[in-house]
Amino acid sequence: MKVSENWLREWVNPQATTQQIAEKLVMGGLELEIEPAVAEPSHNVVVGRIVSIAPHPNAERLRVCTVDAGAAGAPTIVCGAANARVGLLAPVALPGAKLPGGVEINVGELRGVESQGMLCSAKELGLAEKSDGLMELDNDARVGQSIEQYLALNDNILNLELTPNRGDCLSVQGLAREIAALYGLQLTRPRIKPAVVVGERRFMVEIENLADCSNFAGRVITGLNPKARTPDWMRERLRRSGIRAIHPLVDITNYVMIELGQPMHAYDADKLSGAVRVRRAKAGEKLVLLNEQEVTLEKAELLVADDQGPLGLAGAMGGAASAVSGTTTKVFFEAACFGMQAVAGVGRRHKLSSDALYRFERGVDPELQRMAIERATELATQICGGDVGPITHVGRTQPEPVSVRLRRARLVQLTGQDIQPREIESLLSRLSITLVHGDVGTWTAKVPSYRYDLRIEADLIEEVARLYGYDRIPARPYAAQLAPSKPSETRRSRMRVMDALVARGWQEVVNLAFEERRLHEALTPHLSAIPLDNPIAETHSLMRSTLWSGLIASWLHNRARQVTRVRLFESGVCFSEVDGKVVENARLSGIAAGTLASRQWGQSARAVDFFDIKADVAALLDGCGGDLRFEAAEHPALHPGQSARLLLDGQPAGWLGRLHPRVAKALDLAEQPILFELEWSALLQAKMPVLAQLSEFPSSRRDLSLTMPSSVAAQALCDVAQASAGAHLQRVNVFDVYRAADAEATTKSVSLELHFQDASRTLTIEEVDASIAEIARSLQERLGAVVRA
Repeated sequence: MKVSENWLREWVNPQATTQQIAEKLVMGGLELEIEPAVAEPSHNVVVGRIVSIAPHPNAERLRVCTVDAGAAGAPTIVCGAANARVGLLAPVALPGAKLPGGVEINVGELRGVESQGMLCSAKELGLAEKSDGLMELDNDARVGQSIEQYLALNDNILNLELTPNRGDCLSVQGLAREIAALYGLQLTRPRIKPAVVVGERRFMVEIENLADCSNFAGRVITGLNPKARTPDWMRERLRRSGIRAIHPLVDITNYVMIELGQPMHAYDADKLSGAVRVRRAKAGEKLVLLNEQEVTLEKAELLVADDQGPLGLAGAMGGAASAVSGTTTKVFFEAACFGMQAVAGVGRRHKLSSDALYRFERGVDPELQRMAIERATELATQICGGDVGPITHVGRTQPEPVSVRLRRARLVQLTGQDIQPREIESLLSRLSITLVHGDVGTWTAKVPSYRYDLRIEADLIEEVARLYGYDRIPARPYAAQLAPSKPSETRRSRMRVMDALVARGWQEVVNLAFEERRLHEALTPHLSAIPLDNPIAETHSLMRSTLWSGLIASWLHNRARQVTRVRLFESGVCFSEVDGKVVENARLSGIAAGTLASRQWGQSARAVDFFDIKADVAALLDGCGGDLRFEAAEHPALHPGQSARLLLDGQPAGWLGRLHPRVAKALDLAEQPILFELEWSALLQAKMPVLAQLSEFPSSRRDLSLTMPSSVAAQALCDVAQASAGAHLQRVNVFDVYRAADAEATTKSVSLELHFQDASRTLTIEEVDASIAEIARSLQERLGAVVRA
């Protein structure tokens, strides 16, 4: 928000420089920058009146003007502006004048006619980005007066960057309150005289739900002068607030919003029909807004409507059909207090932004509506004339009171400063907070209606610290009373899991939670894309459905810089849409490419493969407990022959595999990296340690070589062996796999290592042989595996 310093000092005028006020506000928690009212001031520019105009003898589009410049005489100036006319008051740059951009004005000839200066537009004076003609001044401007003095350009602009909780400072009144509190001064409020009511012209107002709109005030003014012009002083104050002058009635509503903090709207009263209602939209209703955007209302947006239909999006923007224009002679002013929750999201939904919405989203004072109507009435009658009707005020007569308990002991504990009770009461009274004594060392604070950010005790303590002065509170070590947390034995921390990956040579990366459509369609075509309304780039147009999209981009970034061996992992949230609702899943994913190990003399280089990364994934899940299985399955992004679904106790825990050749070709990748993606819900489980007695008796190891169909999985062999051998079989391990070089071979040879042991005795050869025979029989019956001769 931008505010003129001169305007602000009309409300509160501390004996301090602009820089000192800015520093005080910054120490009070309000960030701001100081800007000049005009970037480059003009010199030797005065108010002039055109007294005569003659055609240029040598140019059709130019005219020769005689200008009354006061003490500077009556120079002759050649001008080509379309709005130049006799009697017009406009800025005149006299010979020797300096304008923004280093432009110097001297006496010269234009097409054979001497020009003794220049009639200026607002753009030429640095007061606007573009201009259609001369800058027209009010008829009461004094001829010959310096334009800098007339427009009070010797001013500064305070450009504030307010946090969302300080919506009460989004006005001259609010900022003046803050400065008055910081300096311990009183506000000088403008005297707003109640208008003299003529007649009974009014609109009935109805509020469907007071939770959506707690107050609505309106007033009709008739007999307005449609040719009225916004005065220069108001135009300048609006310009310094970052608002362009549009129409006197619209400018008045914007002026009141900047001055008091109450957003308003002006309707052409002749375009309204019946009662004015605040209600929720009906599905399918349409509305053309002031920015000529047509919106379809489908989500019960809050509306201001009449008997004919919607008039505007409440708290956001009015409709074009009921807007004031150059022919308006009757106006209906609206000042309402729309609830923050009622207007939240409407801007994002329809891609709208407005100064009114910005304020309603942060909270508007529910006691401000009648004052705003009176102020707008006062300005409207001064500028446009007219007959004033009565105020229609509907809603709560008083806002719901907010009381907060404050304990001095807690204040001292949090601030570390022994602030005396009288000083606490004095500081909070500057903020119009009324304190009522309770038990010893406690108060009940009544919070003003405009301070939506004061709802708990810590908020009041912060206000005391701000006004007391953070610079007065010495820095001391704080003896915090923290109870150590008790870690769960059945849960692992994320940091512990990621440390395990780092210990195995992986590096963490952090990517944005977005992906481009091309990656989404290649990696997760089976999931519904969730598009962003306002993506920061075309390559970040969707919410990511998998962490692989970011990891592939990180791998390519490294590869382009000659880093060919990568082991990257990322922890983050993936987004998917299920039954119309967005579902978030926390996952841990990784990508591996290049050689198995860095270049060295001890072993020959080979490319990383599926089983290398399977070992890392198995090590991660080893501490989770439960039955971990790698089940052959197909994923649209993974190679059909080198992919596996991970199951933990029968529940899906993630995926592992090599990138599909089709995907690699579609993304123009030089190789197919190995990828994994695991669910954090599975990774965070921890296996409780269980005591087990170590056997004092020797174990017996047997090797069993089998021939079987190529389709039989090694996991199936181990499962059948374990189930058929009984309790004596302690461990099964595959230690050799052989496949013939012939591509048409339908069988393979697998060798199992079997370990038998009993905790109470030494197993006999006969017992071990019997178990081996049972295993061989079960493998042949269930899997077609035959013991190799």
